[in-house]
Amino acid sequence: MTPPLLILAWGNLSRGDDALGPLCLATLREQLPDGLQDQVEFLEEYQLQVEHALDLMGRKKVLFIDASLNCPAPFQVTQLKPAQDASHTTHALSPRALLQVYQDLQGTPPPPCTLLAIRGEQFELGEPPSVAALANLARALAWTQSWLSGEL
Repeated sequence: MTPPLLILAWGNLSRGDDALGPLCLATLREQLPDGLQDQVEFLEEYQLQVEHALDLMGRKKVLFIDASLNCPAPFQVTQLKPAQDASHTTHALSPRALLQVYQDLQGTPPPPCTLLAIRGEQFELGEPPSVAALANLARALAWTQSWLSGEL
């Protein structure tokens, strides 16, 4: 059976604050209450790809998590809608383009999807996450607990 909730995070643990998505996912997995164990699936990737459209099937709701240099600190939450953009012709997809792929393949709208963009500052190869980014991550984790509990 497909769990109703999907949390899909992407980023590179070796590129400073780009690790925020995978770090958030790992913490959520570790802290997941026993009552939600069979309700949530966690996926971690380096980037979104067209194949991830299949992971959206049968979900009640989906949370995408990524680091961002462009969002306000500590994080930004966006409700996503399908949209064609230039990323559909590149190696990695945007979340909106992924939803468009799902809709094109399935002929139905995707499940409700939310993007949690966590503010990062430094994305250099070989660097650890910055102190500011880790503080932003802590605040984003508090928000995700409400999302998981269905309050959001």
